Amino acid sequence: MTQRTVAVVGSGYMGGGIAQVLALGGARVALADVSQEVAEKNLQRLLTEAEQFVSDGLFPADAVQRLEENLWAAPSIEEAVATASYIEEAVPEILNIKHSTLARISAAAPEDAVIGSNTSTILIATLAEAVTNPGRFLGVHFSNPAPFIPGVEVIPHAGTTPETVETAREIVALTGKQAAVVKDVTGFVLNRLQYALFHEAAQVVEEGIASAEDVDTLVRTTFGFRLPFFGPFAIADMAGLDVYSFCYASLQTSFPERFATPKILQDLVDDGKLGTKSGAGFLQIPADRTQDLVAYRNKAYVAMSGLLKDLGPSPAEDLPAQDGRAAN
Repeated sequence: MTQRTVAVVGSGYMGGGIAQVLALGGARVALADVSQEVAEKNLQRLLTEAEQFVSDGLFPADAVQRLEENLWAAPSIEEAVATASYIEEAVPEILNIKHSTLARISAAAPEDAVIGSNTSTILIATLAEAVTNPGRFLGVHFSNPAPFIPGVEVIPHAGTTPETVETAREIVALTGKQAAVVKDVTGFVLNRLQYALFHEAAQVVEEGIASAEDVDTLVRTTFGFRLPFFGPFAIADMAGLDVYSFCYASLQTSFPERFATPKILQDLVDDGKLGTKSGAGFLQIPADRTQDLVAYRNKAYVAMSGLLKDLGPSPAEDLPAQDGRAAN
């Protein structure tokens, strides 16, 4: 198989991490920034980081050698993208900077090169305004830290071609990560969910119901503990969608608008689709597979408990409370 030629434009923390995983995945990766000097400096940082990651057992033993073979600092954006089949834009989250950078990329890259943006907040259709042949453009949103977070949002805009989406999926697979394709709406999916949780958590602290420390403890030791293994729909199906409907009704006694029952949930309950116990819910998990699912769940949770015990508490758990808003 021909080695894939890739360019990453923006060599900072996010762009550098993306370049690392692409190079470790076997691509030949050009790293570009405002100057070759900046790109060279960040390339050396990435190699030094990789040495530490190898020492810590986070990267494979030959990672530094593979990065030295596959990753190089380009003299300019134009030279970086000139022969690339895929380009990842990872410059600061400022519209005019992204627009000017994307215009340079699309002018210098091959006409059939796919261009992805690592934006986490700007609509892809807005960014596409700066791209020549915008059908080849989409969002490919890695999360921080890019070398270690395994999920990537793939965000086509209305004009993105199916072939472009497929190429983005291939790029994500090259890094060993998992792609989720979502629509081009404000917040996409990742940040819409993440900020919804943070918004509610902040209100709990502001209202004096619990301290920030105790909220963090509850999240990471209860529903957050499940999330590495199951998404919210699998968790709801296992709990029982009728139970979720009852809980919504209870929450509505104090928060009628904030916790209105989602129609999609109520429709399933009304149809008798209550999750795993009925064999149908948000996910179509047959009733005869329920015991397998429960066995996997229990094994996963015990394994996670063991991992957390082996790692010990995070440094954040040892910090003192910041203010007096704890619920004592």
